[in-house]
Amino acid sequence: MHISAKADYATRALLELACEPARPLTCEAIASSQQIPFRFLKSVVGELRKAGLVRSQRGCEGGYWLGRPAGEITLLDVALAVDGELITLRGEPPAGLDYPGAASGLPGVWRQVEASAAAILGGVTLLSLLPAGAGERPARKGAA
Repeated sequence: MHISAKADYATRALLELACEPARPLTCEAIASSQQIPFRFLKSVVGELRKAGLVRSQRGCEGGYWLGRPAGEITLLDVALAVDGELITLRGEPPAGLDYPGAASGLPGVWRQVEASAAAILGGVTLLSLLPAGAGERPARKGAA
């Protein structure tokens, strides 16, 4: 199984935001803190914004906040937001796989792997990954 750099960077960026829910963070600050290439992070954050996992505000007081509380964002949400599919075989999801003959049982295994990975990732929230005491302040409301 392959975990993409996009999914890793996206999760790390969201965890930074979850640690500081009362104030916005810039991409520059997140990239520096997590040692993520700035240009790559900028595109990843754009995908997270489209998925509703982050929200933004422009201007000198601007930056990014979580789009939902950290306890409501799972690693599955993040992976699907930036990668589109959890597991693919030759670029296709395993749901429609059908092999002939001796390999006929293999697609079922790939689907089980996908279901197990989804269950694990869906059970882990950003909040559960934060260090003790981090992210306890309420998120700022009203930014879009």
